[in-house]
Amino acid sequence: MTPPPPPQPVATTPPPPAAHPTHAPMDAGQARRPALPRVTELLLSAFGGHRGTTFRLGDLTLLAGPSGTGKTIALRAYEALARLGGGAELGEVFPDPSACVPERARPDAQRRRGFRIGCTADGPEGPVRLEVAVQAEPELRIVGERLSADGLVLLETALRDPRRRTVQAAWHTAGATAVTRAPLPDDRLGTALLPLRVAGTTEGQLRVLAAAEQMLVALRSVFPCDPRPERMRAPVPAGSGRLLPGCENLADVLWRTRSECTRRHALLVDAVRVGCAGPVADLLSEPCAGGRLVRAVLERDNGVRTALRRLGDGELRYTALALVLLTGPGVLEADVPGEVPAALQCLTVLADNLDRAQDPAQRAALLALAARMCERGHIRLVGAVSDATWAAGVPGATVVHLRRD
Repeated sequence: MTPPPPPQPVATTPPPPAAHPTHAPMDAGQARRPALPRVTELLLSAFGGHRGTTFRLGDLTLLAGPSGTGKTIALRAYEALARLGGGAELGEVFPDPSACVPERARPDAQRRRGFRIGCTADGPEGPVRLEVAVQAEPELRIVGERLSADGLVLLETALRDPRRRTVQAAWHTAGATAVTRAPLPDDRLGTALLPLRVAGTTEGQLRVLAAAEQMLVALRSVFPCDPRPERMRAPVPAGSGRLLPGCENLADVLWRTRSECTRRHALLVDAVRVGCAGPVADLLSEPCAGGRLVRAVLERDNGVRTALRRLGDGELRYTALALVLLTGPGVLEADVPGEVPAALQCLTVLADNLDRAQDPAQRAALLALAARMCERGHIRLVGAVSDATWAAGVPGATVVHLRRD
């Protein structure tokens, strides 16, 4: 017998109102829509330990719970959707797909097992919902996908012939024919292919394109971040200038950001003063090893410089996360839609173990910084923490509590 689904996670604080420009309402009874596309719900119908779970996401969201409650797997699902939205192949996104299948999922008569994930993206087109069904065994493939808005199915795909590496797709046309049908590959997200396949000559096609583009813009601007102090202490080659998810090239990125944006760098130094021990006058990079490498240092008030390799794990993680919150897509190794103006993008940072190695003062300062940056509307944060009692009372924070049962 299939076990009953676990209780839904509960958000103790509702998502905050948008702090960015909005379009005028379409009519008097319609809520104002955000101008910047953003993911407002993560849908884990059957993924890992989650069944029938919906995470409602605000601009600043903390997934809180003890180990084993599925915080990390939820962030992985979000990241997977983002990569699929960027056009990545299924095998690249899920190198171990069997690990995503619910443990007690039983194979059907053809020995097939899989998982289902999705999300809702809000924006100028209103809420748009994406649902994806993936077969993990015996071979990895997308077997079904649905893109819908206002109760209308805009795109639907289904696996008709298991012998073919395609799915049958049908998208809304509302022209001489109600739908257009065509095969699509079973290893890529159909929604990501629509802008290349839909002509946009009818009102229905234009609606499909607008909904697909809103979903893709919302999904693609994602930066998964989990700073690794053990990798941040060594000098690094100069030249990349884009921060990696593990923040191991922090010194190289500081070399660039300190000269390119003095105002944000000053804010970073202010933040570091709170999170690092001792006086801090500046945070910078300096050449070493004959100029071939750079290392990050703290400059003290008396002119003494302390190499970041001497800092504790908590100080290094705090510094890296503060830099991520204060910078933008041009500095982070993120797949942002280059065809969309920066003013119309909203970057989402996925931070696993956000509170790891952080003392109470560091946690509070980091969350306050996140709240200030998220309020501006061009960055969002979804972080996983073991306990969120320290986040109580932070304006705009949505806390989602997860339990092992």
